[in-house]
Amino acid sequence: MVLNPVISKLAGKLVVLASASPRRLEILRNAGLRFEVVPSWFKETLDKGLFKAPQQYAVETAKQKALEVARRMPCNHLKTPDIVIGADTIVSVNGTILEKPQDKQDAYRMLSSLSGKEHSVFTGVAIVLCNETTGKLYFQIVDFYEETKVKFADLSEDMLWEYIDSGEPMDKAGGYGIQALGGMLVEYVHGDFLNVVGFPLNHFCKQMDRIYNQQRDAIGPTPSQVTLHGHCEETRPEAAGQESDDSEEARDDLQKIIQLMDGFKASKALFTASKLGLFDLLKRKPGLVVDQVALELNTSLKGTERLLEACLSLKLLKTTNSKTPAYENTKLSERVLLSDAPSSLLDYLAHCDQSTWPLFNHLENAVREGVQQHHRVQDTVSSSQDGKLRFMKAMHSFAQVTARTVATAFDLSAFKSACDLGGCTGAMAMEFARVYPGMTLTVLDLPAVVEMSPRFIPAGDQDRLTFVQGDFFKHPLPKADLYILSRILHDWPDDKVHLLLSRIAEVCTPGCGLLLSEIFLDEGRRGPSRGLLQALSMSQGRQRSAHEYTLLLESHAFVASGIKRTGNLLDAMLCVKV
Repeated sequence: MVLNPVISKLAGKLVVLASASPRRLEILRNAGLRFEVVPSWFKETLDKGLFKAPQQYAVETAKQKALEVARRMPCNHLKTPDIVIGADTIVSVNGTILEKPQDKQDAYRMLSSLSGKEHSVFTGVAIVLCNETTGKLYFQIVDFYEETKVKFADLSEDMLWEYIDSGEPMDKAGGYGIQALGGMLVEYVHGDFLNVVGFPLNHFCKQMDRIYNQQRDAIGPTPSQVTLHGHCEETRPEAAGQESDDSEEARDDLQKIIQLMDGFKASKALFTASKLGLFDLLKRKPGLVVDQVALELNTSLKGTERLLEACLSLKLLKTTNSKTPAYENTKLSERVLLSDAPSSLLDYLAHCDQSTWPLFNHLENAVREGVQQHHRVQDTVSSSQDGKLRFMKAMHSFAQVTARTVATAFDLSAFKSACDLGGCTGAMAMEFARVYPGMTLTVLDLPAVVEMSPRFIPAGDQDRLTFVQGDFFKHPLPKADLYILSRILHDWPDDKVHLLLSRIAEVCTPGCGLLLSEIFLDEGRRGPSRGLLQALSMSQGRQRSAHEYTLLLESHAFVASGIKRTGNLLDAMLCVKV
């Protein structure tokens, strides 16, 4: 276990847990840590409004809890501790911090606000390392936080009050304990389960390993440490809610901003390497050195060297010789960046480079005006046959990567026929035909799209799909047991969305299915970032959460029977007509 190499170095040291939480005590004891419990007297009255993010509040509270114990023990003629561990767990939903409920009504308020929603559980942890030198007590503080996403099921009034009346919510952040009866309220957990219980053991073990196995054991005074003169209360702690610029969290924040600033450069490096055919070249001729790559691509030696190094840093390439680097594709590149890979994204990358990138160069105008910026760039998609073909290639590429995940998100074998509305090249429908051999597949799309679609389907598979020309807003919809809407609804304004759903509902009998495939935003519209960044294109439509899609479909008599966050580019929801 990660903590084992540290425990021997803690022999003879006084380790103190500044918390009376039985859950934290159990987690740490099960990990083999020996410690004493000295509950903190720090009153958790920090002004939440001073903190930019909930996790900062949790970290500062944990720090003040640990420091209070570290200061009090020697002043009260107790032995000076070597290490004090403080922790604070909070629940955050829609930016609101939930701690322990004051009474049953407060518990009801908290739990009802979590019903049917995804929320974050943050635990802030502070490790205070104490060292007494020449009558002075020095503190070195290592702090961090862990975040876990938790989704509650929709809770009925009876379920809420039955749980509240059990008494379990009253001493727990957010009003529930996931390790006990509260686990019945939870639909899913993304992240460290023990963090929700009350202590992020894995992250703590890594920090302790870093302190005792990767740094010096001795703890001497540094400018960033807290000093106590003569064991008294004359201290120089940081103001509540403020962090030093050299804290671990501040460094992590800086790295996040740097990654965001450099993100466009990484994108353009990927687009350029793909457009030049670099990855296909290294598949045909692996192990080329810089000048050989430059010769094959007809590019400059200097430019080629820098592009190769950039792709190496992005883990798109690897080298086989450090003295004279010879370049090869990584498994990632082989999986999605080769033109003949089954899940190739090359055509979609070309679309992003040639169509999306120019639009986002005018993002400031888009934000100011609230409209798409096609009028500011050359619209080759609608103005040329080549542009339309490039767009279809992009959609085909995207569908090839997502189709298997969408087709297998639920067991659809009960449906004997399916119609992919706006199915473009038929890539999605083709995957359904492979997964469900007994299913009859129809693709409905505009005439110009259907005319070019056969070039994307292998000749031997073309008889497995039926293509129908039509506009799903105007023309009759083919009869089917299941209708597929993949990346359709987010593109259209609400009136068009309701028109399309009403037309589908009209042709569906009870029991017919509707499979929706989109990016599902988190509740509170805080992620995933792909969906929110895509929304910046200012299309007529909008991105929605799974709950918003559920309500939308229910208004047309479709009830969600399953929601799947796939981890792929698209999520999935299966609805049934009632």
